[in-house]
Amino acid sequence: MAGLEKKRLKEDKVRARNWKRWGPYLSERQWGTVREDYSENGDCWSHFTHDQARSRAYRWGEDGLLGVTDRQCRLCLALALWNGKDPILKERLYGLTGHQGNHGEDVKELYYYLDNTPTHSYMKALYKYPQAEFPYAELETENARRGVQDLEYEILDTGVFDDSRYFDVTAEYCKAGPNDILGRYTVANRGPERATVHVLPQLWYRNVWDWGEDCEAYMEMKPILQKEKSGKIRCECSTLGAVQERYRLNSMDRYVEEMEPRPRDTLLLQHQTSANGHDEGVFRFEFGPGQDDQAVPVIFTENSTNYERLYGGKNKSRHVKDAFHDYVIHDMQKKVNLKYGTKCAGHYVLNLEPGQEVVIKVRLYQCLEAPQGDAFSEENFDDMFEQRILEADMFYDQESRIARQAYAGLLWSKQFYFYILKEWLRGDSNQPPPPDSRLQWGRNREWQHLFNRDVISMPDKWEYPWYASWDLAFHMIPMSRLDIQFAKSQLVLLLREWYMHPNGQIPAYEFAFDDVNPPVHAYAVLKVYKASGLKGTRDEQFLARCFHKLVLNFTWWINRKDVEGKNIFSGGFLGLDNIGVFDRSKPLPTGGFLAQADATAWMGFFCTIMLEISLILAHREPIYQDMASKFFEHFIGIMDAMNSVDGVGMC
Repeated sequence: MAGLEKKRLKEDKVRARNWKRWGPYLSERQWGTVREDYSENGDCWSHFTHDQARSRAYRWGEDGLLGVTDRQCRLCLALALWNGKDPILKERLYGLTGHQGNHGEDVKELYYYLDNTPTHSYMKALYKYPQAEFPYAELETENARRGVQDLEYEILDTGVFDDSRYFDVTAEYCKAGPNDILGRYTVANRGPERATVHVLPQLWYRNVWDWGEDCEAYMEMKPILQKEKSGKIRCECSTLGAVQERYRLNSMDRYVEEMEPRPRDTLLLQHQTSANGHDEGVFRFEFGPGQDDQAVPVIFTENSTNYERLYGGKNKSRHVKDAFHDYVIHDMQKKVNLKYGTKCAGHYVLNLEPGQEVVIKVRLYQCLEAPQGDAFSEENFDDMFEQRILEADMFYDQESRIARQAYAGLLWSKQFYFYILKEWLRGDSNQPPPPDSRLQWGRNREWQHLFNRDVISMPDKWEYPWYASWDLAFHMIPMSRLDIQFAKSQLVLLLREWYMHPNGQIPAYEFAFDDVNPPVHAYAVLKVYKASGLKGTRDEQFLARCFHKLVLNFTWWINRKDVEGKNIFSGGFLGLDNIGVFDRSKPLPTGGFLAQADATAWMGFFCTIMLEISLILAHREPIYQDMASKFFEHFIGIMDAMNSVDGVGMC
């Protein structure tokens, strides 16, 4: 049993079974991101706010509470909660924007990643939901009053958790197969009195139908969720049939974790009906019984913008994204559909005594992997969870609880990231056009080759729900202990031509892809290479593949960041991040330039890593000896420059 998770990793690597297709890839904050910003001034925090998020369809992703999705974020599963007092459902984590927080953006919730395995065969997380009204206004007002010298005002300071008056909501997911996801939500009343909470497991499709025919939408038709006579939800999406996807990949692309097609690959979709009569593109979703073993009410709506609420306009349908808020909180029955839509939920109302726990069960599966008999029987459901938990225990074996939870945080922080610069700058035909200045002066306009549509390791899925290249490089070092294939694929991914700029720069982060971060990618590549096996069995093909792209990146540094050609380098966030006196990514207000010891030191470090990689590869191919001598000589030049600039020592 200790090797079952490793067996799944191997099956996924050779593409025998697509175990990583579903995972915790759902963002925790899609609002307030650069991708969703179509403003004239580039103020993403103000253009798409938390208040708008419940009513406005996202263009480039989705977010949710303790959720999962497939690796292209087509079908999403997450929770919504209501304590009977809040003005809105709790569908996503709340936090202050960069403008509102006295120390910048900051999530104001209590939640914890507890467990996860590399194939996401078992996942567990905890959210603590107050029984009193959530203090949205108080958190915003008090933090606005405080200055940068003051402590932040946190949710614990508001008193809403006093006397343990909160619900523990534990979300667990496991996989009976690559396309059979079991969800178990345990809700516990930690307070001293009886309390009621509404729990809505929500399933919805990412909106790809409202933007126009010219957008990069890979669905042939609008998807649908439809209630059947059996009470099951039929989920139809034209590209979610895993078995019949066919595409061309060259042999080197085995390092890309994606099972879906890459931007320049050929895709042939053949949605066929299998021998047992099941369409391979059809999934089914089932809700377990409620607290009194009664069938749970199921409601539907459309994952489309409520133009009436946001802009005073006319809605395309009376069923819009925020319909469940009106239905649950204001008892507006006509706001929802009872038969079909692109978003659905089961409405559980739990009345809990102090200390009482109730378990809610859901199951999403491809018809080809449908469970035999009752999907929620002890044999089909509870035993599967116990088995996957035991396998996770065996996989981590001697790891301490602290290390295991740290790994859980690393694995839960994977996120689907979607951003196509050309389409973003141009705008969509079915939406108001962006400002004319966008193409000429818009953010990241010089990165129009960029085509990102991948599951990527994030620094944090709320505060930093976008990849940062040097964070990712460091993250892949511990990741290599869990999943060496994913670690290699992530490092290769940022060096691919749809990420790396043609001039050799590695993209920094979506706020400014052309910002400058420490050149640590080579270091991560070398560390992951050494973790790929014992000496003599390591993956030199991976190392060589990265080396050639890293040479391009090294050359970019030489050509762009050595102002006078004296091996004295300057750059942006190079260790001191953004706490310096000046923004080092922009021209100095006084003119001139900074001769930065840290940038030059980083380049010396870059040289030594490239030298070591060259020497390793030279054992296989003597032609790398020339590169080794090149990096050795360059290191000597940098060392001399650091010790003396115009005859004056820098140290």
